[in-house]
Amino acid sequence: MTSIRHEIVIDASPEHIWDVLRDVGAVHERLLPGRVADTRLEGDQRFLTFPDGHVIRELIVAIDDEARRLAYAVVEGARPALEHHHAAFEVRREGDRAGRLIWTTDVLPHARAAEVRIRMHHGAEEMKQAIEATAPARS
Repeated sequence: MTSIRHEIVIDASPEHIWDVLRDVGAVHERLLPGRVADTRLEGDQRFLTFPDGHVIRELIVAIDDEARRLAYAVVEGARPALEHHHAAFEVRREGDRAGRLIWTTDVLPHARAAEVRIRMHHGAEEMKQAIEATAPARS
């Protein structure tokens, strides 16, 4: 299994970043608007619909408010096709005015890791933009 870790500093409070991430039913509105067209929850499963109609089914494994950690697994519809995909987001304080988003993903097969790494990089940049755009102004 390959583990991929991506970190990005976001110009928003850790509280705001976590509020956006933990809102697992609003990915299309708060975290990846435009990239994700709709989000639907059924129990601990999340269905992400993309603009082309493609749907990914995820299992929400854990939402830990104290640790600011969200864990999930893609169980169906991954692009590229993967045998295993488990990921977690963590939010930490970064200095006085920002937060650090840490995204760790474990994938199989190993041959898909490079493509997943690129998608994570682009996805993190899009998340950063969306989160910063809605961050409350700070004095």
